[in-house]
Amino acid sequence: SDYNKPNGQKTVPPQEILDFLAPLDIKKFYGIGKVTAQKMYLKGIFTGADLRAKSLEELQTYFGNNGEYFYQIARGIHLSPVQPFRVRKSIGVEHTFETNITSELFLEEPIKQLCEEVALRLKEKKLLAKTVTLKLKYSDFKQQTRSRSIPEFIGNSTDIYAVVEELLYQEKLYESVRLVGVSLSHFNYPTPESKQPQWVQLRFDFPEWEEYPKR
Repeated sequence: SDYNKPNGQKTVPPQEILDFLAPLDIKKFYGIGKVTAQKMYLKGIFTGADLRAKSLEELQTYFGNNGEYFYQIARGIHLSPVQPFRVRKSIGVEHTFETNITSELFLEEPIKQLCEEVALRLKEKKLLAKTVTLKLKYSDFKQQTRSRSIPEFIGNSTDIYAVVEELLYQEKLYESVRLVGVSLSHFNYPTPESKQPQWVQLRFDFPEWEEYPKR
């Protein structure tokens, strides 16, 4: 995280990995916490180069099953699967008021705008949702969420607002509201079965062949 601030991301070409890892304090390696680092210090392992100098047998003797993992990361090898994308669990928007709101009536219009915004985000992701959540943060900073799941997937702002409105009035506000939010979840992501190839029967109409007389 000390590299390429503020986001702490750095790309290291494969041919430079060992040189990059060699001077690093072993606490910088993923999976090595303070306790493990102290144990490594006692074994004379302070940097990536020190760790790479140890044999697999030595590391397994020192650290048991974790020894193989430490042996690999010192060489820039990490066998965990790469997730090319993260499945989004929810899409939401919020609004903080300059002046606290004391009545549900005054929340209706801001909530409609939030429903329009979250519906637009849903459309951009080409998704529909089944669960709608209303978030309320009160002036005393206590937070309340009210959720409802519906039988059918929805995606337009009118349908979303219809559910949120019911959630808004299902119980009274106990305090003035400083923040309101609307979020959607339980999306219609394609199932593994839907990704299977679909076989379609094709019908071809051929012209009739003339039957030639037998010789």
